Amino acid sequence: MEQVADVGIDKYEIIRELGRGATSVVYLAHDTFNDREVAIKVFKPEILSDTEHGSTYRRLIANEAALAGRLNHPHIVGIYDAMLGRDDGYIVMEYVQGETLEKYGHVERLLPVDKVIEIAFKCALALDFASRNGIIHRDIKPANIMLCHDGKVKIADFGAAILAKNDETQMTGIGSPSYMSPEQVRNDILNHQTDIYSLGVVMYRLLTGRLPFVAESNYALTYKILNEDAPSVLVHRPALSVRLADIVTKAMRRSTTERHANWREFIEDLSTIAELDLPETADSETQRFNMLKALPFFKDFSEIELWEVLRISIWGRVPAGTVLVDEGTTGNFFFVIADGSVSVIKGNKKLSTLGKGHCFGEMCYIRQGALMRTATILADTPVTLFKIRADSLHKASENCQLRFNRSFMNILVDRLAQATSELAHIY
Repeated sequence: MEQVADVGIDKYEIIRELGRGATSVVYLAHDTFNDREVAIKVFKPEILSDTEHGSTYRRLIANEAALAGRLNHPHIVGIYDAMLGRDDGYIVMEYVQGETLEKYGHVERLLPVDKVIEIAFKCALALDFASRNGIIHRDIKPANIMLCHDGKVKIADFGAAILAKNDETQMTGIGSPSYMSPEQVRNDILNHQTDIYSLGVVMYRLLTGRLPFVAESNYALTYKILNEDAPSVLVHRPALSVRLADIVTKAMRRSTTERHANWREFIEDLSTIAELDLPETADSETQRFNMLKALPFFKDFSEIELWEVLRISIWGRVPAGTVLVDEGTTGNFFFVIADGSVSVIKGNKKLSTLGKGHCFGEMCYIRQGALMRTATILADTPVTLFKIRADSLHKASENCQLRFNRSFMNILVDRLAQATSELAHIY
C-alpha cells in the first residue's frame, strides 16, 4: 500500500482505485487510525474551480461533509470524515462492497418481487431515521441505492440533501428529474414526502423496468409529473398484486394530502404486503422465459423483448374441458398457448384446433379495444397459457409491439390461406 499524498490525504493509505467519474475519483484506502477499510471520494480540482458550476459543487460537498457522523444507520452509507479546501476536497465514507440498483431497472434484469419490497422497506427505515434527524435526501434513485454482496441495502450520496435549520443548503434545481416529486419540480418548500414520492418511483422502476413518465424533453417530463397520473404498475406487469400496486400508486400521488403522510405509514403498508403470497419466483420466471424462447411465435424476439413479454403476461394452467373464452362475451385480453391444445367452436360446430405457440383473441389488440368474442375456446387437454391485456401491450416498447405485430400478421396470413384452401375444396 502507498500513502495518498498525491491526492492531499496523508492520513490514509491507498489500496487501489475503485472508479472515477466526471467530478471525482474514488479510492479504496486503509484508515490506519481506526484500522478499517474506507472509500475516499476525491474531487477533481478543475471541478471546484469551474467558474460556472464550481460554487454548486462546493456546496454539495459541504452539504455531505456536514453529515459526517450524523447518519449512523445500518441502511445508510456512513460518512466518516471530510475536507473542503480552496482547490481540493474529499469525503471519507464507509466502504461498501456491492453495486447500485441501476442495472435492475430494466425488464430483462428485474429482481424478484419480494426482494424489491425488502429493498423499499429498508430504504424507508433509513429515510425515516434521516427525516427524524432533520434530513431530506432529495435524490432518491436506483443509482443512489447500494445492494451489498451480503444482501444489505445502503442509501448513498446525501450531497443534495436538505438539512433542517440550515437554509444555505436548500439549493434549487438539484435532483434527478425522472424521480422528482411535483413539489420538487415546482421548487416548493420540501418535507419528507418528497422522498416518499421518489422511493415510489424507484419501486415502480424496479417492479416494471420502466419509469412512470417518459418524455422527449425535460419540459415535457415536468409537465407530465405536474399534471398527469402515472399508469398503474399493473399495466406493465398485471401479475403483481393489486395491494402492491395501490401502495406504489399512493406513494406517487401528486397531492401530498393523498400521499403517505409519513414514513411510518409507508412502512406499515410495506409490512402488510410482505406477508402476502407473492407471485413468480426466480426459478419459475426462468422456466417461463425458456418456454417463451422455444415457441415459434417468439422466434424473432430478442431476449430483452422476451423478458418484457414475461413481465406483462399473466400465466396459468387449466385442466381439459375448461372454457377459456365464451362466444358472445367481451374481453380485452389475448392468449398464447405455451403447452397443450384447444378447440375453436362457433355455435355447435368445431372450426379448428390450436396448439402450442398459437394465439387467440388478438383482435382486441389489433382493433385497440374490448371486442365481443366470436367463438368459444375450449381446452382439449391440460393447457399452459398466458394472457396479455391489450392496453399493457400498447404501453410496451415499440420494438416489442413491432414483434407482436409481425407475428400476428403471419398468423392472420396463415389463417386466410387455410380458409381459402377450405373454400376451394367446398366449391
